[in-house]
Amino acid sequence: MVHLAAFRIGIAACALLSGLVLNGLTAWWLLRLASRNAPPLYREYRTWAIGAAVFLVLVTAVGGGYLTYLGLGDPRRLPDALSVIVATFMILLPFAVSVAARRVAGIGGIIPVDEPPGKERSPRRSGGSLRTRT
Repeated sequence: MVHLAAFRIGIAACALLSGLVLNGLTAWWLLRLASRNAPPLYREYRTWAIGAAVFLVLVTAVGGGYLTYLGLGDPRRLPDALSVIVATFMILLPFAVSVAARRVAGIGGIIPVDEPPGKERSPRRSGGSLRTRT
């Protein structure tokens, strides 16, 4: 614990980097999902969506790094409850967002599984009319 002050910045920087990577990958996946599921809406608001994603990724990563830095302030109180809560939140946030987005998009759970025979989705017809053909 003698060198905690020296490692405090390094650990906070690692928490910042981890938040940037995990939340950035999740945001990138969400933007790809939005571009596939709602192309006209995504094309119209692409700049706003990317800006909001970058802002949220930066805020959560900087917040996680800063709160980790604060949590490691007193070597007599380790493991600090703040550090443990922040670390748990930072790890679970990308998973929770991914699961919620998969549910909204109708994809299912975290791990994609093959549908049993007879349960596959039928492919959508493109460019067809609404009238039935005879």
